[in-house]
Amino acid sequence: MTAVQGSILGNAVLRREDPTLLRGEEKYFDDMAIEGVGYLHFVRSTVAHATINSIDTSEATDMPGVIAVYTADNLDLAPHLGFPMFPPLFARPLLAKGKVRLVGDIIAAVVAETRQAAADAAETIWMDFDQLPAVIDPEAALEEGSALLFEEHGSNMCFETGIGLEDGDPLEGADHIAEVRIVSQRLAGVPIENNGAIAIPGDSPAMTLWCPSQNPNAVRDAVAPALGLDPADMRCAAPAVGGGFGPKAGAYIEFILTCAIARELGQPIKWTETRSEDMLSLYQGRGMTMWGKLGLTSEGKIVGLDAEVIGEAGAYPAIGGFLTVFTQTMIQGVYDIPKIRYHARSVATNTPVTAAYRGAGRPEATQLLERVIDVAADELGMDPTEIRRINFLQPEDFPLTTHGGANYDCGEYEKSLDAVIEAADYPALLAEQAKRRESGDTKQLGIGVCAYVEVTAPAGLHVEYGAVEVGEDGKVTARVGTSAHGQGHVTAFSMIISDMLGVPMEDITILQSDTDDIPRGAGTMGSRSLQTAGSAVHIASETVLGKAKELAAHLLEANADDIVVGSGGLQVAGVPANTVSWAQLASAANDDDKRPAGMDAGLAHELDFDGTDSTFPFGAHIAVVEVDTETGGVTMVRHIAVDDCGKILNPMLVTGQQHGGIAQGAAQALYEGVFFDEEGNPLSGNLMDYAIPAASELCSFETSNTETPSPRNPLGAKGIGESGTIGSTPAIQNAVVDAVSHLGVKHIDMPLTAMTVWSAIQEAR
Repeated sequence: MTAVQGSILGNAVLRREDPTLLRGEEKYFDDMAIEGVGYLHFVRSTVAHATINSIDTSEATDMPGVIAVYTADNLDLAPHLGFPMFPPLFARPLLAKGKVRLVGDIIAAVVAETRQAAADAAETIWMDFDQLPAVIDPEAALEEGSALLFEEHGSNMCFETGIGLEDGDPLEGADHIAEVRIVSQRLAGVPIENNGAIAIPGDSPAMTLWCPSQNPNAVRDAVAPALGLDPADMRCAAPAVGGGFGPKAGAYIEFILTCAIARELGQPIKWTETRSEDMLSLYQGRGMTMWGKLGLTSEGKIVGLDAEVIGEAGAYPAIGGFLTVFTQTMIQGVYDIPKIRYHARSVATNTPVTAAYRGAGRPEATQLLERVIDVAADELGMDPTEIRRINFLQPEDFPLTTHGGANYDCGEYEKSLDAVIEAADYPALLAEQAKRRESGDTKQLGIGVCAYVEVTAPAGLHVEYGAVEVGEDGKVTARVGTSAHGQGHVTAFSMIISDMLGVPMEDITILQSDTDDIPRGAGTMGSRSLQTAGSAVHIASETVLGKAKELAAHLLEANADDIVVGSGGLQVAGVPANTVSWAQLASAANDDDKRPAGMDAGLAHELDFDGTDSTFPFGAHIAVVEVDTETGGVTMVRHIAVDDCGKILNPMLVTGQQHGGIAQGAAQALYEGVFFDEEGNPLSGNLMDYAIPAASELCSFETSNTETPSPRNPLGAKGIGESGTIGSTPAIQNAVVDAVSHLGVKHIDMPLTAMTVWSAIQEAR
């Protein structure tokens, strides 16, 4: 590409999205004023496992303002299967029928003229039931004699996967075997904006659904068939979305119910989730118990890995039960591991459904691998950075298909480790740690290391729709199949178009998140947007530019090779006065008398970009913590991250993603966890009991980058949205264990609360 001015790409450009967000001008679904709307409130089971004898709605139906009350008896809809690879018997009844399987199962729905009236009526609805034993512990769920969620299935195991199961002992020939059992605890997504839906019945489209989604196209394609509609007859759109992190990627039974009730009543219906409801009904993440045995030579070279995983799928197995495959895919990490055996089973439990949550199966692989390699370093008396260095895959090894089936594109793992060691001043940290240990200081320093690789645009998500069109006003409209909810897509895609066409960013409109505008798209998840939709926009802009150059050459009576991008349009190279604006070009492109013979009308191009495979960003993190050995309290002192996401488009956006990711990784390591009592009652059902850290509880993160461009897209981009989370959690966990390892502590499970750490110290003593 030839341009008069230097490229905007690679520069820190302020986000176009922020001014209207900061001024409160953006509308979220709950801000939308819909005439004649009825308010929907779901009545949820207060027991985790029971057979239903009856549901009494008699009092609710006669309460003031109540429009309708529904149970499975008068709104009988087909059950919703959360993941197409699973048997239909795992499908979830939209309104509980015969049985409830978790606290939060929907037993009734109330529609009223006001939200308060619906909630008041819901309080009068009662379920008569016979309680059944609750299955909460995923290990116990696999034991013979355990209560079954789906008796006809004959087991609580819903999915099984593995590699190397018939290849013999992967640890054969090892001089030393390091072992660890690690729990990657359940997490709640807790987006700032709760879930919800507004359903508006109509003739064309037959149904409009507004919802805070990461993927409106996928929601439409799931909800429409459940209503007996062709997807083409349904519109699904997301206004501004206040956070997603994965749980807002799919279709919810609440969406189907809201639409079905709107159609039944012939009026718009609105459901707004409460925070306590969010902790029961929004998909949750993580929830894996993992065992790892790492075989090594006496010099620290890895001989093999033997890993076992039990994953929690929740009461109605959906994609969360399948995420052990992503863990399997990334179980080799950044290391040259000659032999790997991996066995994973996912189980149904009387708990909320699990699904993708920032990283989706890949953080768990890194957590297991980085903990067991730290255990090995400790037992062999090696520095944690050195044991990693001598086992790294090397740049010349790529492209590489791993034991888990990942097709790595490129990587320079030692380069990122060297960079983080230098940025942290690692020798000085070791010296400070030694000083504190010698003095017997009650506040000990812990230094944790993590080296990681992750997969972005995973599992076939490397294809995406994009389109670019220049209008007769000289402004550009682009359409993308991704769906932003805070990432800065409008800024990023505008930069690509502006750089290619020379059109000011403020004259570029990005359309997304509405199936009326976007014919297809895979949405935003898996850190995929720039490498897929960004590449589609890049190619579409390049194609439009090529056509515009031919048209300009025709209009200016010049050679197309001499046409370059100039200020506000195209010009003849070296002759800025000989120019034609984008408005003139677009007008000419629609004028049969002004186009060259054989040229199609319009200045537009659309495509489905296919990156052919995933990309694999990587990096290294060092966490520094202070542990009070008298109280167990942990304080983050420093967190240093060097992440490689390929070629960087906008370093400000990258830094933002790094900081957000590290914060969520730190939250899992130190604060967050979803827990239940033995009867399946949630113990962390609101933000009084579920601990989310404030910025004041975190240190100031030190982030930087290396750049190893991917060969799989024209931008050289890899994802960055989940990297910070994947790298930070193991580094922080390793740091906390390291701080008290000299006291005899070998491992502590997350979250590393003061009580948990203090108990580990006491047990070791």
